[in-house]
Amino acid sequence: MSLDKETIGKIATYLEDAELNAYEVTKITDDYPDITWDECLDVQWEIRRRKEARGHKIVGMKMGLTSVAKMRQMGVETPCYGFLADYFSIPEGGEVKTSELIHPKVEAEIAIVTSKELSGPGCHIGNVMSAIDFVMPAVEIIDSRYKDFKFDVLSVIADNSSSSRFVTGGRARNADELDMKTLGVVMEINGEVVEVAAGAAILGNPAASVAMLVNLLAERGEVLPAGSFVMSGSMTPAVAVKAGDAVTVRYQDLGSLTMKFV
Repeated sequence: MSLDKETIGKIATYLEDAELNAYEVTKITDDYPDITWDECLDVQWEIRRRKEARGHKIVGMKMGLTSVAKMRQMGVETPCYGFLADYFSIPEGGEVKTSELIHPKVEAEIAIVTSKELSGPGCHIGNVMSAIDFVMPAVEIIDSRYKDFKFDVLSVIADNSSSSRFVTGGRARNADELDMKTLGVVMEINGEVVEVAAGAAILGNPAASVAMLVNLLAERGEVLPAGSFVMSGSMTPAVAVKAGDAVTVRYQDLGSLTMKFV
């Protein structure tokens, strides 16, 4: 399929309006069954361009589908990525307004902040490890705009990989102080443990996820700049939350993150 710029813009409007106004839509492959991976990325980057044109800042990147089990389930061999806009950020201990979201779910992640530019193709885990400024905990609140949270991988790429809100803070650590593969996490909702995981769930090592992001960006002639904040993907399954829920995620060696859904 070869979609023109006008059609890419039409799809971008369709998805961003759903995000901004918190309503469900049908997945885009229903109307564009032959849309390609690259065209879905074109939609995502057009949404990003529009946010920046309205004065929003892009404050980070996120990886999705970084679990091997999730990739198999979706029938893909490569994870996907999305961007994080400034208004996605929720302060640690802050409130997440469910009225601004459709069907939010929380995921525990490890975030990496870079000290130098990374570029592909051919970026590998060693390149990333040498470019880590520090590591910190993060919780992503994903919120697919698609009806009943059901979608295919192409539709989710266009929808900015379900990006919505995120919380970060806790305790920042140098990478050489941690073993990110074995770093453990416990997620609690309303005081009840709902998920337990470790960093190896993220492509074996969160740094491998960042390397994959760099190589995916290179396919579009982009680099990952120095000082980038990257959420490397979820260690835990996504857990649905609702108004009234209090979420605490405890990270080995990285402190805790809390948030309240209102």
